[in-house]
Amino acid sequence: MKYCSQCGAPVVKKQPPDEQVERHVCERCDTVHYINPKIIAGCLPLWQDKILLCRRAIEPRSGLWTLPAGFMEVGESVSEAARRETWEEATARMADVTLYTVFSIPRIDQVYLFFRGELSTPEFAPGVESLDVQLFSAGEIPWQELAFPVVRATLEHFLRDRERGEFPVHSADIR
Repeated sequence: MKYCSQCGAPVVKKQPPDEQVERHVCERCDTVHYINPKIIAGCLPLWQDKILLCRRAIEPRSGLWTLPAGFMEVGESVSEAARRETWEEATARMADVTLYTVFSIPRIDQVYLFFRGELSTPEFAPGVESLDVQLFSAGEIPWQELAFPVVRATLEHFLRDRERGEFPVHSADIR
């Protein structure tokens, strides 16, 4: 950030009184600008004993497989964002969804929330951000072609939890 969105003056990075970290501060109008992490919401879409994955058509990691997910928009809930992203990337509709994994990645200022749930119907197709969309059984998951560590971790948790028949919410920091 270089300029104040309130008055247009240059901002400086400094620690305001009663704050613990440096912020972008406008010394002309005294506005403190807060820059917060981005929230990425997605789904772990299931149909019977299979998992729906999307092959990315965009960077980063174009050509690799992922769970449908993307940045949350202003004015929507996290579960709405996860359902919307599943529609945009896989033209698939989700039935009830339940929070399943939460990953914080401080080095890139992102928080990932994945919801587990069944597809409403087994109908899906690539959206504009996907090259391909497929259902995979546990033995068919393309582990060496997964786009992101959070996707791998979510899938690993799911496969272990499915064996036990229990699906707690998992949370971790990825450094």
